[in-house]
Amino acid sequence: MIKVWIEAMRLRTLPVSVAGVITAAAQCQLSGELRVTPVVLCLLFAVLAQIASNFANEYYDFKAGLDRPGREGPRRGVTEGDITPQSMKKATFFTLGSACVIGLSLVFYGGLWLIAAGIAIALGALAYSAGPYPLSRHALGEVAVFFFFGIIPVNLTYYVSTLHWSLECLASSVIIGLYGANVLITNNYRDAVDDASVGKTTIAVKFGRNFAATLYLMNGIAAFLLMSLTWNDDESWTIVIRSLFLLIHLILWNRLIKLEGAKITKILAATSMLMLAYALSYLAYSFS
Repeated sequence: MIKVWIEAMRLRTLPVSVAGVITAAAQCQLSGELRVTPVVLCLLFAVLAQIASNFANEYYDFKAGLDRPGREGPRRGVTEGDITPQSMKKATFFTLGSACVIGLSLVFYGGLWLIAAGIAIALGALAYSAGPYPLSRHALGEVAVFFFFGIIPVNLTYYVSTLHWSLECLASSVIIGLYGANVLITNNYRDAVDDASVGKTTIAVKFGRNFAATLYLMNGIAAFLLMSLTWNDDESWTIVIRSLFLLIHLILWNRLIKLEGAKITKILAATSMLMLAYALSYLAYSFS
């Protein structure tokens, strides 16, 4: 039973939420204003919010009849009968509630306006799969990931530590958002046939898998170009590191377009780890 719940958390994708907070921590360190406690709280909030979103995605896709046994992606506990729908629903709101409790503690560091931001994030976690216009079913999933796992967490984490905004931090958040969108693009590229068969509209379904693969490629290139705004080009080693991330991205894209079915899950995991590796490298750079 523990195994099916761990799989429902989709551990392969959790680096997406972790990477945003780590990148923000790096920006705080570069500005000399890193405060560990609020950053750690942001990390816990981000991870719990993502797990809640993953649980909600499984529950609401099942309720809408969008999942079926034997799908190409990871095993869905509710669809396969390993987890009852009611248990998944309870887990969704318990996890989201836990995230909100942690989020409330951030008011002490950043002010009461963070309550509104937290509510928006909580609603966003649900709106991805639920509500009158589920974003994941209307080719807006990648846009949601770009903002909710890139722009918002990086900039908010930076703010609660420094109490101001930064254009460099904004550039970093775009980089993370592009990497995060690529994780979902890989997921939707793999699941395009299954999604189309049940009427779930993703970018890969609406515009085709070739478009999705090209978008994956361009996102990584755009992220590489933006790195020149956040890394010091006076040090040649930073150029080498950034170029290495571009090279790995190109290799992953090349593998993506050559693989089919469940084999693409490995590319999804690798794309997620590339995002985390970038964030960790940037954090190391901030301390150099």
